[in-house]
Amino acid sequence: MRIYEGSPRQDFEEVLRSIGAFLDQRGMRDVLLVEAADGFIVQGLVTEGGSGTWSESVGRQVKETLTFVDDDIARFMDEAMSRRGTTEGDVPDWSKAGYYEKAFRVLGKWIDTQRPHDVFFFEQQGAFVIRLHQVSQTGSHHELAEFTKDDIEAMIAEGPRQRQAE
Repeated sequence: MRIYEGSPRQDFEEVLRSIGAFLDQRGMRDVLLVEAADGFIVQGLVTEGGSGTWSESVGRQVKETLTFVDDDIARFMDEAMSRRGTTEGDVPDWSKAGYYEKAFRVLGKWIDTQRPHDVFFFEQQGAFVIRLHQVSQTGSHHELAEFTKDDIEAMIAEGPRQRQAE
């Protein structure tokens, strides 16, 4: 992904967190994410036609596919930072983040440690399966990793302590 190269601010942790924040706002679930040459393709389930009261129609779930190019991601990153604001000085207020923003952030941090060429993952009910395309001097290969919902929740809970240590 072009946005990742050259800027420490624009890494998988920040990029995926920003996409996750957008998905939280959209109400998307059971997400599939594929990295493309100029951004990401995201597919998931959203509820259409629902209303606010229990006695009326709950709507229906439909599959939605979104394409985010580098400019979209840069805008998401700026919007997410603005929305989070700060509580004390330069310490962001993470309490405003939704589940996907938090989960994608911790996955992005893990992905950054792996330094992949590209990323593909899917999520169901809070568990993630990730495929990383690794390129080295000896060739390329794919690696798979699985994170249960409990793994993700533990990584999210550990996040503030890790940020304080940095």
